[in-house]
Amino acid sequence: MNRRAKKDLIRILISAILLMLAILSPVNGWFRSTAFLLPYLLVGYDILWKAVRNILHGHVFDENFLMVIATVGAFAIDEYPEAVFVMLFYQVGEWFQRLAVGKSRRSIASLMDIRPDYANLLRDGALCKVSPEEVAIGDLICVNPGEKIPLDGVITDGSSSLSTSALTGESLPCDVSIGDEVASGSVNISGVLTVRVSRPFTESTVVKILELVESATENKAKSEQFISKFARYYTPVVVLSAAVLAIVPPLFFNGDWAEWLHRALIFLVVSCPCALVISVPLTFFGGIGGASKKGILIKGANHLETLAKANTVVFDKTGTLTKGEFSIVSIDSPVLPAQELLSLAAAVEQFSSHPIAKAICNSAAIVPARDKVTHVEEVAGHGIKGAVDHQVICVGNRKLMQSCGFQPQEANRSTTQIHLCDDRQYLGVIHLSDTVKEGVNDTVSTLRGLGISQIVMLTGDRQEIASQVAEELQLDAYHAQLLPADKVAYMTELTKSKKRNTVVFVGDGMNDAPVLARSDVGIAMGGIGSDAAIEAADVVLMDDDLCKVPQAIGRSRRTLRIVRQNIAFALGVKLLVMMLAAFGHAFMWQAVFADVGVSVIAIFNAMRALK
Repeated sequence: MNRRAKKDLIRILISAILLMLAILSPVNGWFRSTAFLLPYLLVGYDILWKAVRNILHGHVFDENFLMVIATVGAFAIDEYPEAVFVMLFYQVGEWFQRLAVGKSRRSIASLMDIRPDYANLLRDGALCKVSPEEVAIGDLICVNPGEKIPLDGVITDGSSSLSTSALTGESLPCDVSIGDEVASGSVNISGVLTVRVSRPFTESTVVKILELVESATENKAKSEQFISKFARYYTPVVVLSAAVLAIVPPLFFNGDWAEWLHRALIFLVVSCPCALVISVPLTFFGGIGGASKKGILIKGANHLETLAKANTVVFDKTGTLTKGEFSIVSIDSPVLPAQELLSLAAAVEQFSSHPIAKAICNSAAIVPARDKVTHVEEVAGHGIKGAVDHQVICVGNRKLMQSCGFQPQEANRSTTQIHLCDDRQYLGVIHLSDTVKEGVNDTVSTLRGLGISQIVMLTGDRQEIASQVAEELQLDAYHAQLLPADKVAYMTELTKSKKRNTVVFVGDGMNDAPVLARSDVGIAMGGIGSDAAIEAADVVLMDDDLCKVPQAIGRSRRTLRIVRQNIAFALGVKLLVMMLAAFGHAFMWQAVFADVGVSVIAIFNAMRALK
């Protein structure tokens, strides 16, 4: 409990004691009104000041204005105890609200407690503690056990275990050693590490994650926008209704002025919309914060709300459903030894970030230096070209070979084939294979359990390979041999279909940016260090765990369910008590519960979204 909460609690307790003394006091007349005025002013001076200040600034209709009218009106008809009770109970409710909201914000802040305070910079053989912003690319930093890794980089010395729970939600530590990439925000558990910095602090993983979470609340969901508009029109309407309730029956139907004014005051107390205005944004905030704890970064409440409506999930294949870790099965060449063909392929592929390119480069015994390769050109969806020692080498699929005037023979159709040619002849083919990731079948089953009606796979790979993977995973449909533009066209067609599917696309975040952007919700996997993922996707999974896709959908649906519960509960109770108040069957304590009590219950219900 912070200092302000303690001061407010003491003020509430003192006011309650003064109220009890005023009730028990035998005095009458102005002494009695003064006895009740003291606790009223003590407990409600801030509400009175806010109401006056807002009126002076043109913001009349808010909960402060409603409370002031209701309580001052109670004083006007000599209902002193009720006036103080209403203000006292309102402040008790506000105190609980602030406590609940503060707790939820602290919970989310603790999830994001990954910003490093310093970096141990290795300079002239000595360590000096500096701000992470002062470290440049290429500098060496030392990370001791128990310290956060301050910047992204590559380990040059040492081995250790890292906790990445704050980034990925994964509780098990991962082992790292020389040559491994490490992300800022991870915690070094055991050994001392020397890391060569690969990104400036402003572009580091930890800064990108913090920016994502901090800006997530700026993108409001439709439910939040509705509540904001609703409150703006609702408050003036209820004030006008209360005025009609207080004036019309006495004026035209011989009603008792004091009785109908009392009913109108109860009506006003009930009508405060704070339960909706506070609990709905807090629920979305809690849902986003709870997801971030599990390594699921949702860029805004609008994306969370759309994700909850998902009925179609489209997966990229390579690197998403499959491991993307290709291994070479065989090499066939009519003109060159296998290793020479592999070296030629690696010479050009070293300029590509595709998983197949990495597999070829890792398998080659010799990779020619980059300065020996010139005029490199990547042909989207086909392959890559480059001049190796002034000889043009083309590396890619059958379509690339055909565009170069060669017609490769059909070979083993269960493998991925990368063909090579130069400007004179066809050189050969490299056969590679990829395998489905562990747990993908469980992910597909879980998605079906969530009611996802259509699960589709898109791939640039050949029909036979795509068919094999789709059959193994029991997918509803697949589309093979697609160029990047074809994937975008298919996604456009799907999102504009007559059924109006809410389409989620899941990709590896490296080369799927156009499709991620075109889908209703784009989910990028393996977001650590991936600029494309963080920029193009609406949701970023901070590791390659595919089971987090149904987790994200399930969490979004639970969050939206809590939002609907709060809206239905708050409006239901308020409308019921407002009707009772209008017919003279509601007391002030019921009005206070319908306002403050409902707000507190709705807020505590909203906090469940964090879990």
